[in-house]
Amino acid sequence: MIIIIGNQKGGAGKSTLTLLLANYLTLAKHCTVTVIDMDYQQSIAQKFDKAKVLENAEPYQVLPASLESYPVLKEILSRNKDDIVLIDLPGKLDDDGLIPVFNSADLVICPFAYDEFSFESTVLFTVVLKKINPKMQMVFVPNRIKANAKFEIMQEVNEQLSKFGKITSFLPDRVDFQRTNTFQTPLSLMPVIIPVFEQIYIDHLYGKYEIAGRPATGGTG
Repeated sequence: MIIIIGNQKGGAGKSTLTLLLANYLTLAKHCTVTVIDMDYQQSIAQKFDKAKVLENAEPYQVLPASLESYPVLKEILSRNKDDIVLIDLPGKLDDDGLIPVFNSADLVICPFAYDEFSFESTVLFTVVLKKINPKMQMVFVPNRIKANAKFEIMQEVNEQLSKFGKITSFLPDRVDFQRTNTFQTPLSLMPVIIPVFEQIYIDHLYGKYEIAGRPATGGTG
């Protein structure tokens, strides 16, 4: 299964969300995961290299990659049918190299914020993806939400985005998200990330892994 984590707006939290999901799927659900880091900053690949230097266990592989190398990489990874591939996308839409990535995706997870600019960017990103790959499933994650913020446009945003996919519970703006790396997620974050990722797992992964004979846990079947 190929899951892309993306939004054309920079600073949406794509890389951190990719790390959190990779950690959750490997450590809590015992899935086999490969992360493809296509973001320009390559922050996930850098954290992966640091973890190896510290001789920490590697629960999954991280592969830095360009859009140009993706078709060959996908062919290699597709040989392991039960693996989950997470792709941290670059924050752009104006590159034809994205088309093979979009076409191959089974699921898109899109972090966004409740502000007008983020909403417009998210809708544009969604419309482009749906035009390229109409069968693609979409999940929207309200991310970095401040506890005391007032969101006058929240209802409107939720109504519009729910036309394209499901909106999860929100992830708060907390400093301990910055301590997430490629071998662990801070335990203090578990109460806020479990509702988000458990629902994604049940909706999109649980049945597939049960059929495949993998150790599916946490779903109702």
